[in-house]
Parts: sequence; C-alpha cells; structure tokens
Amino acid sequence: MTRIALCQIPVSPDPSTNLKRATEALARAEGADLAIFPEATLTRYGRRITGLAEPLDGPFVSGLAEAARRHRLSVIAGVFEPGEGRVHNTAVAIDEQGAVRAAYRKIHLFDSFGAKESDLVAPGAEPTVVELAGLRVGLVTCYDIRFPELTRALVDRGAELFAVIAAWGSGPLKEDHWVTLVRARALENTMWTAAVGQAPNPAESSDGFGVGRSMLVDPLGVVRADLGTGPGVQIVEVDHEWTATARTTLPCLEHRVL
Repeated sequence: MTRIALCQIPVSPDPSTNLKRATEALARAEGADLAIFPEATLTRYGRRITGLAEPLDGPFVSGLAEAARRHRLSVIAGVFEPGEGRVHNTAVAIDEQGAVRAAYRKIHLFDSFGAKESDLVAPGAEPTVVELAGLRVGLVTCYDIRFPELTRALVDRGAELFAVIAAWGSGPLKEDHWVTLVRARALENTMWTAAVGQAPNPAESSDGFGVGRSMLVDPLGVVRADLGTGPGVQIVEVDHEWTATARTTLPCLEHRVL
C-alpha cells in the first residue's frame, strides 16, 4: 500500500507565494509517501514564465526539496526551466531525502483551443519513469494525457503508477475531457493513476487555467477520490494487490498485438 497526497493548490504568478503554499500543503501531507502538485506550480502560465523560469538548483526546487526532506516524503511538481529562447515545462521528481531523481520535460505542447504553448515552451523528447516512494512512477503533464501512446511507452518502461500533473484550462466540455481522459488512460493500461490539477484562482488570475478535479483512479477506471474544484490536500491509498486482481480480470496488456 502506498499513500499519496493529492495537493490541489491555487497557483499565483509569484513563485515565492507558490513555494509557501506548497510547503504548507506538504505539512498537511505528512504521513503520505508521495505528494503530487499541479503543472506550473512555480508560476501561472503567461509570457512572464520566460523571466521566472529557474534551474533545478534554484530557490523554488531547493525549497521543495528541503520541505520533502523535513516531512520525509517524495514530491512531484511542475516547474519551468530556462532554455535557449524558450523554457521547458518540467515535472520534477524529488525523493524523501530531498534529492532530485528525475526531470521530465513535457513532450506534447498545448497548441490547441486557441492557445500556443510552443511559442514559449520547447518540447521534451523522452518518456520518463522514476523510482519514488518504492514505486516506478510514469510522469505525464497535462496535454500529454490526450496521447495514449505516451502512457503505453511508460508501461513498457515499467511504470506502476501514472502521476499526471496539469493546469487544465476551463471552457466548454474541457472538464469533461479531463475526467474522461484520466479514466481512459487508467483503464486501458490497468494502472493506478493519480492526476492533480490547479485549483481555480480567480482572485489572482483570469486566464482560465485550473478546473481542479484532482483524482485517484484505479486500474479498472473507477474514480476512488475526486477533490472537486476547491483547494485541498487529500491523502489516498494505492493498493498494489488490487492491480494484480484487476489485471487477472482484464489482462489487456497481455493481449496486446501491436
């Protein structure tokens, strides 16, 4: 059994505010093995991200690492790393000792629904699985969830859990897409899936990012927890014996032909 804290926090344009919110959430997550935060926890989306991006040894990740070490839990969170002209949208994975274990750079950029993430962000290229909290965790960022070939690649790399981080935009049918896609990726891969989005934050931004709806979905696509739209930290349990049971009932990974 692995205990995971779904940390659905609102995200400010100010990194220091977000670090404070994240460290407060980690205090509430004590007792969990792994805490998962949204995409872009460093700062909200916008042209300012190019000036606010930080290296992984910068103050934001260093602050998260210190809090992870203090509370003895692993952390996954979304940041922006500096690049040549454009930044990288990165999911950073930190272990319970405060060491950075992996940095997944988002592969699929959100050039959809009138947005063009690729104007500001350079794509990554490598699917990433990291060992955290005794699990092999496959990292997925927001728009990636629309591409089932990525999660299959993570399965082939030995993933035992999908951690999906998002700053999912609001709009017609968008929340429905989020729920449907998270459940689909869990079900088709018979994989526990922990998906965490930003809590809506209208007081600090009107950009439409953040529908909440952080979820834990089991290997048969059943939603075991749903945080709704408000800020919150919820500790949920991943039962690995249930994965084996689900895969005996539905051995679709064994039945793959292509």
